[in-house]
Amino acid sequence: MTLYIKNKNKKTAEPIHNLKAYANGWIIPITDVRDKVFSSKMMGDGIAIQPSEDLITAPCGGTVSMVMSDSKHAVGITLNDGKEILIHAGLDTVKLNGDGFELFVKEGDVVSAGDPLLSFDRKNVEQSGLDTTCVLVVTNSDDFPEIVWKTGIQAIAKETVLCEF
Repeated sequence: MTLYIKNKNKKTAEPIHNLKAYANGWIIPITDVRDKVFSSKMMGDGIAIQPSEDLITAPCGGTVSMVMSDSKHAVGITLNDGKEILIHAGLDTVKLNGDGFELFVKEGDVVSAGDPLLSFDRKNVEQSGLDTTCVLVVTNSDDFPEIVWKTGIQAIAKETVLCEF
């Protein structure tokens, strides 16, 4: 079956079979994230990257379904097959009230894999005593038990496959 996402001017077939790295850095299991909300999978199953750079990109094509416009630290994307992902830059970074963060998307935008979503100043996060680990969660992962996560490797943004489904 071919699934479709709506581009700005036309519909294009884009079956999605995996998510690519949304940042450069070391990939860790979500259970190793130093935040119980994520590590307990309370928000859904996922993965995390300990980033080596400040840019977060789209791991696949989809529609931006949520942005934290005040704190600028998180973006949600809905895939054409119904998967809902949340990318959260740093842990407890909502406390920074957007300081050092920049959003490149807004709700309703259609993105392709590799499109910039947000950037954040890792040094600012660290100097604030916060963790720079960036988490990706499939918030409705119970509906998609076939996801296979890949961890314990170095991620290259836009290239390394994080999971397959």
